[in-house]
Amino acid sequence: MTSSEAGHHPIAFLRRVFDLERRKGYQDSAAVGGIERLFERNLGVWLTQHPELRSHFQQLAKLVRGYSTKSPMERAELLARIMPLLDGTERISERPHRVRASKAAEERTASAKAQLVKSVDPDESVTALPGVGAQRARQLETLGISTVRDLLYLVPRRYADYTQVVPIGRLGRLVRVGEEVTCTVIGEVAQVEVRETTNGRRYVAVELRDDTGKIPVIWFNPYVARQLAVGQRIAVSGKLEGSGPYVRFRNPEWEPAEADLLNTGRIVPIYPLTHGLYQRQLRQLTRTALELALPRLNDPLPTALRQRYELPSLTWALAQLHYPESLAAAERARRRLAFDEFLVLQLGLVQRRLSWHAQPGTPVPIDRELLERFLASLPFQLTSAQRRALEEILADLAQPHPMSRLLQGDVGSGKTVVAAAAALLVHRAGFQSAILAPTEILAEQHFRTLTRLYSGLSGADRPLVALLTGSTPERDRGPILAGLASGAIGIVVGTHALLEERVQFHHLTFAVIDEQHRFGVLQRHTLRSKGKNPHVLVMTATPIPRSLALVLHGDLDLSIIDELPPGRQPVKTYVVPGRKRAEAYKFVRREIEQGHQAFVICPLVEESETIEARAATAEYERLQRDVFPDLRLGLLHGRMSSREKDEVMTRFRDGELDILVSTAVVEVGIDVPNATVILIEGAERFGLAQLHQFRGRVGRGTAPSYCLLVSDTDTEAARQRLEAVATTTDGFRLAEIDLQLRGPGEFLGTRQSGLPNLRFATLADMPTLQAARRAAEELLQDDPTLAAPEHAALAELVRARWTRSVADVS
Repeated sequence: MTSSEAGHHPIAFLRRVFDLERRKGYQDSAAVGGIERLFERNLGVWLTQHPELRSHFQQLAKLVRGYSTKSPMERAELLARIMPLLDGTERISERPHRVRASKAAEERTASAKAQLVKSVDPDESVTALPGVGAQRARQLETLGISTVRDLLYLVPRRYADYTQVVPIGRLGRLVRVGEEVTCTVIGEVAQVEVRETTNGRRYVAVELRDDTGKIPVIWFNPYVARQLAVGQRIAVSGKLEGSGPYVRFRNPEWEPAEADLLNTGRIVPIYPLTHGLYQRQLRQLTRTALELALPRLNDPLPTALRQRYELPSLTWALAQLHYPESLAAAERARRRLAFDEFLVLQLGLVQRRLSWHAQPGTPVPIDRELLERFLASLPFQLTSAQRRALEEILADLAQPHPMSRLLQGDVGSGKTVVAAAAALLVHRAGFQSAILAPTEILAEQHFRTLTRLYSGLSGADRPLVALLTGSTPERDRGPILAGLASGAIGIVVGTHALLEERVQFHHLTFAVIDEQHRFGVLQRHTLRSKGKNPHVLVMTATPIPRSLALVLHGDLDLSIIDELPPGRQPVKTYVVPGRKRAEAYKFVRREIEQGHQAFVICPLVEESETIEARAATAEYERLQRDVFPDLRLGLLHGRMSSREKDEVMTRFRDGELDILVSTAVVEVGIDVPNATVILIEGAERFGLAQLHQFRGRVGRGTAPSYCLLVSDTDTEAARQRLEAVATTTDGFRLAEIDLQLRGPGEFLGTRQSGLPNLRFATLADMPTLQAARRAAEELLQDDPTLAAPEHAALAELVRARWTRSVADVS
């Protein structure tokens, strides 16, 4: 905003700006973009319009240079020097009661030294702010705001850029057909009328003028008429309608054309709202919170860390978050606040990792000769990715502190044989291993796989493997419990039954948790407590992008098997329009006639009136009755009991069923080599990573396998997503795409315990996440408990964040 636009002589205008700067606590927020930018924008105009004051303006411009880098006290002293220059100039007709320069300077200096600004504690209730009573506090509480700090950290949904200030006479040339123009005009109200539309709706019609022309402005809010008066100078910001000489504003933002514009003439925040609370009110509240609370806000990041990672101060970031100088400044502010979120999260994760590694563990001597005999006995060779992951695990096992590692591999990548090799070496060293699976059928699958993998070994090389689930008969359970307690059983595979109190180990040293997201924090802790700080290997077949792994599993070391074994059948994937569903059924029938089996996946359990999807229950009945009446169909969904699920899965695995109709519960774990085709109904309703997981249910045998993505949606976005699955076999690549498209909450399918609530950070911002991880490791390397005084604020944030997390999962 220029002084002419503000309607004041430059000197009077600057006096108002500097006086406002003093009242705001010398935060460089009295003018849009700061005091320096105010001079940069206006100096040329002032020198042209008032050549008699050239020396004054040039001296002022020189004095304010570097103003943004000074402290509040330095700014106060500087303005105390500047004001006499303003008071000593001529032609200031708008200030009839002039104060003598020396006296004004003395008063301002004394005021600055006494107290810069009234302030409030950021952790006080929002009712500590002027104008916030009980009713307003209740409104703010619906937005999650109860303290002043909450208000400071309120994230704008977006910004409106009103920085383009245009004379009215030039507006018609700005607008081209089909283009949207947002700008600001400043002028004088020439006319105010309340009118009615043909259907009786009342609106306010205003004519706004400046030296270059006039423009109509309308508001469909009669209350505006009471706030405007002819002759009043106002700033108006919004989207232009029309073109050429017929442009106008409809329901724009507006406010009196004063120095401290809040809703117009700048980049304006657009906040989330609630009933009875409007943008103008919320902006005034955030501005007041910034003025009164920022001076008392401590920056938790040490200065050295901020400098090392080129981060701005917290006070600058919060001020720019709400009222940025530019969109680039808003993004830099967001990155600083995102860094804080990631850092607190990573400090807790790294501390947890260091704490676990600091515990005394059992080092496992690695018998390389046995390892080579085992690998030579296998009917296949390990891939280079499997060998790499195995060596990382063996290196951890040999350490005198417990391992805590995540083994991540795509469907069919061969994680089980890696875990089997490690468990074998633990057995040779005289210790025990336990493999925890989420379902009985998966536990049985692991048991059979281990038995087969160890079948090539002989004598003492071959470990005794036991299976313990809820279905284990009591006559078998006793010997297994005795064998675990005595150490005779070297490896046990089981479900939650392993967590029962009566299950005791002689020396549990290696614990493997498969599909760990199916188990809660307390269940994982229970398994660990069965041994003396056992080495823990967590396995998952769900491809997790690196960023999400750092957030969810940042306390674990990471091994990735990103290579499929040679000879693994690629699954041919096709996108099938809904109108060709009958042809897809014929294809499924042909596969079954050749002796194979099929999956049919549906997104819902029951019919929904609001979502047009084929529910598994209704689809099972329809397929059995109308499409495959001569075939054997089974039904599987999440509302069945565990025993019912296992019975159906077992019948399908044993070839008693031709087609398994299922919901997403079949996503992981089941291994049926005879299944060669999977038909996914409503494929557009699933995430890309989830579709890839479904696809992994077939192609596990030697026969060619197929995935049919059936969709009734014709949108271009849905088609592109499904084509991505059809053309991409890399699960990690699909997971990255899925995370970007849907965000972490939807990517995981359900709200996961431990998934942080990130307000500023996004998992797509990998550079900031990696920088925060490095910073966390560096800080904790020098100060493992964050006990140093300069780390006190950070330590408190970490305690609060992780205390809250424990409460969430307990």
